[in-house]
Amino acid sequence: MWKKLKLFKRKKLNQGASSRNNLSDLFRFKYSCFKMLLDSNAEFLKIITDIEEKLRGQQVFGMSYVKSRSAQAVFHTLRMVKNLDDLSGHRYSLLFDVLEKINVKIKEILSKRKEIPPTELILPYCQINAEMMDWVGGKNANLGEIHSRVGLPIPGGFAVTTRACESFMADNDLFDEISRKKMEIDPDNPETIKTTSEEIQRLIVSAQVPATLEEAILLAYAKLAEADSKGQSPNSSLRVSMRSSGIGEDSELSYAGQYLSKLNVPSDRLIQTYKEIVASLYTPRAIAYRLNKGIRDEDIAMSVACLQMVESAASGVMYSRNPFNLLKENIIITAVWGLGPYAVEGVITPDSYTVGKNRQTIAAEISHKTVQLVSKPDGGLMEIPVADDLQDKPCLLPEEIGILAGYALKLEEHYGCPQDIEWALDREGRLLILQSRPLRVADYGKNYPITPVLTAYPLLIEKGTTASAGVGFGPAFHVASDEDLLNFPDGAVLVARHSSPKFVMVMKKTRAIITDLGNVAGHMASLAREFAVPTVVNTNVATTSIPSGMEVTVDAYSGRVYLGRVPELDSFQITGKSPMQGTPVYRVLREVSDWIVPLHLLDPKSPNFAPPFCQSLHDISRLVHEFSYTEMFQLSDFVSDKKGVAFKLKGSIPLDLYVIDLGGGLTETSVHLKRVSPDKIASVPFKALLRGITHEDFQQNQLRPVEFKGFLSVMREQMLSPPSTVERFGDRSYAIISDKYLNFSSRVGYHYSILDSYCSQTVNMNYITFSFKGGAADDVRRNRRARAIARILQSLDFAVEITGDQVGARYQKHELPLMEEKLDMIGRLLQFTRQMDMLMTNEASVEALAKNFLMGNYNFEEKILRK
Repeated sequence: MWKKLKLFKRKKLNQGASSRNNLSDLFRFKYSCFKMLLDSNAEFLKIITDIEEKLRGQQVFGMSYVKSRSAQAVFHTLRMVKNLDDLSGHRYSLLFDVLEKINVKIKEILSKRKEIPPTELILPYCQINAEMMDWVGGKNANLGEIHSRVGLPIPGGFAVTTRACESFMADNDLFDEISRKKMEIDPDNPETIKTTSEEIQRLIVSAQVPATLEEAILLAYAKLAEADSKGQSPNSSLRVSMRSSGIGEDSELSYAGQYLSKLNVPSDRLIQTYKEIVASLYTPRAIAYRLNKGIRDEDIAMSVACLQMVESAASGVMYSRNPFNLLKENIIITAVWGLGPYAVEGVITPDSYTVGKNRQTIAAEISHKTVQLVSKPDGGLMEIPVADDLQDKPCLLPEEIGILAGYALKLEEHYGCPQDIEWALDREGRLLILQSRPLRVADYGKNYPITPVLTAYPLLIEKGTTASAGVGFGPAFHVASDEDLLNFPDGAVLVARHSSPKFVMVMKKTRAIITDLGNVAGHMASLAREFAVPTVVNTNVATTSIPSGMEVTVDAYSGRVYLGRVPELDSFQITGKSPMQGTPVYRVLREVSDWIVPLHLLDPKSPNFAPPFCQSLHDISRLVHEFSYTEMFQLSDFVSDKKGVAFKLKGSIPLDLYVIDLGGGLTETSVHLKRVSPDKIASVPFKALLRGITHEDFQQNQLRPVEFKGFLSVMREQMLSPPSTVERFGDRSYAIISDKYLNFSSRVGYHYSILDSYCSQTVNMNYITFSFKGGAADDVRRNRRARAIARILQSLDFAVEITGDQVGARYQKHELPLMEEKLDMIGRLLQFTRQMDMLMTNEASVEALAKNFLMGNYNFEEKILRK
C-alpha cells in the first residue's frame, strides 16, 4: 500500500516537472519566433531603403543586385510569415499563399530579362562600362565607365571576369565541395563558421587555376608590360595592384572591407594572388554576413581588378563639393606624398586645397608631412621619411590642381551627383583617377552631408534627423487626426507629433514633413523617400515651435527649419540626371520594386488591413509586424495558473510578483532557485518598469483616501452585478522576461494591466504596448479612471485608444533611453492609479488625476480630486 502511494506521488511529481518543462519550452519557442520576426522586419526595411536609393539612379548596379535584393526581400518576408504562423498556432497560413502570388510576379519579371553572359575570361577597361556590373563587379564597372564614357585617364589594366571565377571553381569541382562543407555550419556557433571558412579558403588557394585562365591572365599582363615599355623591351618588373571587385561590393556599403585587395604584386605572384582574392569570398565575416542577410551563394561572384601599380609621387582624395557644406560648390582636394592609403586612412594630415568651379585655387593649407608610403622592391609597401626639402612643400602645382578640379566637375556632371574621388599623380606627372563614388553614405541622419547654419534667418529647429533629403518651403499645417489630413492644403508643410504612414494621403500635396518623433527606417520615412518629400524627424519641438500658418523653410540636408523663405536653399537641389536611369537593368528594378516597396496597408483599424488586401511585400511585412504584437501581448494568458515555472520576486515590491526567464533576463540562474531579488534582474525593460513601480514616493505604506460614495459604489457593484460583469482576477502578477523583452501581467483584484515591450539598440525593433481594464466601482467611475490614464499616456507620447473602462496604448521605434524612460513612467502609473476608480467622483477628477501625475505629485490628497 505504502509502496503504491510512493509510486503515485513520484508519478505526480514527474508529471508536474514535465508540464513545467513543456511550458518553459513553449514560452521560449514563442519568444524565439518573435525575435526572428523582428530581426527579419528590420532587415526587410533596410532592403527597401537600399532599393529606393538605387531607384535614384546614381549608383551603379547590375541584374545580380536586382535578383539578390529581390530574393532577400522574399526571404525575410517569408521568415516573418512563418514565425507569425508558428507564434499564433498556425492561424495565418493564408499569408503563405499571398506571399507566393507576389513571389511568382517577381519571378516572372526577372525571367523576362534574357542575359547573355560573356565568354571572355579577361576584359580590358576600354570594353567595360557601368552596365557590366554582373560580369566585372562594381569596382571594375566604375573604372570602365570613367575610362570609356567619361573619358578620364585611369591606370592601365584589365578585369578578370566572373566567368573566369566560375571556370576556376567548376574546373576544380569547388562548388560541390564548398556546399558540402557549408552543411557543417551552425549559424549560432561562430566556431563552426571559422573552421569551415578556413577549410574552404584552403581548398580554393590550393586548387589549380585552369591552364586557359592562367594563360589569359599572363597574356593580359604581358600586354600591359609591353604597353608600359613604350617601344622598349617589355617591362618584366612591372608590378600591379590586384583588387577584389565582387558583385555588389561597391554599391552595397555593408560589403565594404570584406574582400581582399593587394598592392605591388610582382608577375610571379599573379596567379596565387588571384586565388587568394577569390578565396576571400569565404572569409568568416563574409560567410556570416551572407547567412544573416539571406544572400545565396548563387548570387555572389568575384571579379578581380588588375591595375598597373602607380608609383605615386602624390595621391589623395577629392570631393566635387564641400562635404561639410553642400551649399558651397567649391571642390576640395587633399594630397599627401607617395601612395594613397595614407591619405585615405588619415595617417598623416594632408595638404588641403579649396578650388572654385572656375578651377582657380581659393585657399590652400599646406601641412607638415614627415613620412610617406611607397612600394617595397620585393613586394608589399613600406613607410619612408619624406625628404627635408619636401616636408612643407605643396604636393600639387597650380596647373595640377586645375586639372583635378576639371576631372571632378566632369565626374559630377556624368553621374548627376557630388562625387568622392581617389586620384594619383605618377612619376611622369600624369594625373589618374583610381575610383569615384557618390559623395554620401547610406546611413541617413548620421553622416549625411550638411549645409551650414544661415544666421541671416531665424532658426526654429536646429537639430532633427533627415529621413528624406531635400529642401521644402511653405506654410505649416498641423496634423493630429485623420480629419486634418482630409483638410490638408496644397503646398503646405506637414507638422505632426508622430510620424505615420497615413501621411502618404497628402505626400503629393506637401512640400516637406517635420515631426517631433519618428524613425528614419520606419514606414513613413520609406514613403517620404519614395515620394521625394523632404522630411525631418525627431526634432522634439516641431509642434511647439512652429504654429499652423507660419511660413517655414525645411532644410532636410542638415535637419534644420528656418522661419520664412531662404532663397539660398531654394536653389540647392541634387540634379535628377543619373547614368542608370533608362538602362534595361534600371527598368527591371523599377518593375520588380512595384511588388516590393509600395505600402498600401496604412491603417491597422481599417477592415482592409487583412491578408487578402496585401499587394506588396511591404504590405505583408507591415501586417505581420502589427499582428505579432497582438500574439505576444496574449502570452500572459498562459501564465495565470502556471505557478511552477516562476521565481518569486522578493524585496519591497508592492505586488505578489513572479518572474519567468526566457534567457538572459536574470544575472544568475539555478535549478534550485525559488526566489530572486531585484538586483538580479538583467532584463532592460523589466528593470526600467521596476524603477517606476518602486519609486520612492510609493514606498510609504500610503493608504488611499476612502471616498464614502465610491466605497458604496464598490459594495453595490459587488452585490448587484452578475459575475461576468465585474470579474475578479487572481492575486499574482507575472513578468516573462529576457535580456531585451518583457511581458508583464498584473491581475490584481478587479482590474488587470498587461504590458509587452522589446528594448534594444535597434530602434526599429523597439516598442511598448500597454492595456489596462477593470475596477471594482461602477461603470462611470471606472470610465473616468480609464480616461485619466489615457490622458496621461497621451501626454507621454503614446498612441492611445479607449473603450469603456479599457485603455490600450502603444509607443514604438524610439531610442533605448526613451523606451526606458517611458517604462519607468508606466511603472509609476500602475502604482498611482491603484484603487483609484472609487475616488473618481466627478468629471473634474479626470483632469485633476492626470495633472497631478504629470506634475509628479504622487502623494495626492482626496481634496485635490474633489476640486
